[in-house]
Amino acid sequence: MTPKELNKYCARVGVEDTFDDDQRDTKTTRSWIESTFQKRDCKCFVASAKDEHVCWCGLSKTAHGANIPVAPAGEAWLPVKHTQPSPTDAYGTVEFQGGPHPTKAQYVRLSHDTRPELIVQLLTREWALERPKLLITIQGGKANFDLQPKLKKVLRKGLLKAAKTTGAWIFTGGTNTGVTRQVGDALQLERSQRAGRVVSIGIAPWGIVEGANDLIGKGRDVPYHAMASPRSKLAVLNNRHAYFLLVDNGSVGRYGAEIVLRRKLEKYIAAQKLHPYTHSSTPVVCLVIEGGTNTVRAVLEYVTDTPPVPVVVCDGSGRAADLIAFVHKYASETGEQTVLESMRDYLIGTIQKTFEVGLQQAECLYSELLQCTRKKNLITVFRIQERAEGGEVQELDQVILTALFRAQHLSPSEQLSLALTWNRVDIARSEIFVYGQEWPRGALDEAMMQALEHDRIDFVKLLLENGVSMRKFLTIPRLEELYNTKSGPSNTLRYILRDVRPHLPRGYIHTLHDIGLVINKLMGGAYRCYYTRRKFRPIYAKVMNKSVNVHRNSASFTRHNAGGLSLITGFMPVTTEMALFDYPFNELLVSILY
Repeated sequence: MTPKELNKYCARVGVEDTFDDDQRDTKTTRSWIESTFQKRDCKCFVASAKDEHVCWCGLSKTAHGANIPVAPAGEAWLPVKHTQPSPTDAYGTVEFQGGPHPTKAQYVRLSHDTRPELIVQLLTREWALERPKLLITIQGGKANFDLQPKLKKVLRKGLLKAAKTTGAWIFTGGTNTGVTRQVGDALQLERSQRAGRVVSIGIAPWGIVEGANDLIGKGRDVPYHAMASPRSKLAVLNNRHAYFLLVDNGSVGRYGAEIVLRRKLEKYIAAQKLHPYTHSSTPVVCLVIEGGTNTVRAVLEYVTDTPPVPVVVCDGSGRAADLIAFVHKYASETGEQTVLESMRDYLIGTIQKTFEVGLQQAECLYSELLQCTRKKNLITVFRIQERAEGGEVQELDQVILTALFRAQHLSPSEQLSLALTWNRVDIARSEIFVYGQEWPRGALDEAMMQALEHDRIDFVKLLLENGVSMRKFLTIPRLEELYNTKSGPSNTLRYILRDVRPHLPRGYIHTLHDIGLVINKLMGGAYRCYYTRRKFRPIYAKVMNKSVNVHRNSASFTRHNAGGLSLITGFMPVTTEMALFDYPFNELLVSILY
């Protein structure tokens, strides 16, 4: 059947024209990507200091073409000045070959100066990713290295657990080298378990990707062999990643094009609200595994940035990570560096041996390490088998999440909301509900509402254990809001409501009376729900009028649209008059069933 015949058949039987919609969506996506993202090509020959026949961009003079302009001797090559932007010519799906089942990943070639909001739009709208509840950015060495088997196992398990349980995005360098290769091994374990998928985004320079020319094409499915030539200076993409941003600044065979774009993207994501109607921003944490001189500078940039980014350093992984961990251990909490100054010569000598650099560069790195120690509270060192204050061995995922709490100076209420978003009741027990913790009025009730809306059963139990009274909590406005929320598990309530209350306007808020009619219908007339009884109506009217007046007079009165329903949000002061349900758990059980 041809597409045209299929569309006629769909129209005749009343089925939507899905074929044509899919075709239009694909064309729209392609045109948007091509009109939004650009590539970069060198347009001027700037002789390299090492070889006058090779441009600084990495291409030979003949590769530029016969009529290429030549820059004056000594001029520095700059992407903004010496490259020409044009619509991107490489995006689609890469199919990694070599395994029993080819794995796929989305990719796009984009300019180094692409605006971060456009990249987020690509990830969330075109590639259909959910916005991250946490961003874990991995920093470390680009050269291959080995990890101790025990540390490697702990890193794999902890990184996966941190990402899976929180709904995090992971940023890496994207190529099958160094720290990205180690992270890729952990992602391979995740794919074999098939229990959810971690969002792994590789951000790599286009100019260092082996076989980049094979990726040129618009909306193609490209076979790709992740096998690098031993003599090649280029690197293959890591086949454990699901998404690739290939950053192009016009150079070939050089790293660095991705650094600024990646940092801008991280900062943009960190500035986004975790939920549209909360004050919490998306938390970002840097995980350091091994690393070279650039890793030390990256850590310094993270901890001194505004706002700062907390850093978790894996001690025992090698080079930069071990040096940062050592300096962190001997740094004073007050910022004094007397002990470290006394070890100056030893540290400079160690830096020279570790990174194979000269004395001048070693002294510069020593200074950067000391600057990192001035932000000691933002650096957390993870060591295998190190025990927490309670005597339990801490896992990497716990260290990552608690480092965020301590570095961001969140209030207990904000910490609890974040733990709820991540669905990490273990973190809430160990880090938030500590002895002597005081809570502002209504904070735990707000957390209970969030837990019920998002079906966080363990948090409901935890809040009940810590003083929340369900009889006082469950008021008529809250119960009604729970029935109207779009969060939580899917149900069939809205379909049954159409039968008992047909022709309702769009955005209508279903009342408890409507719910009562549904219950009566399902019981077949053998039972009359309390919500539909005559004595309930004046109580409902009085309570709801009081609720609206409280919100109108409150500075925190807000309305928002959640899935087409105009809900009144916020939490009213609970009074005895409004705690009307003798058996609140029964009312909640009925709402859960629907």
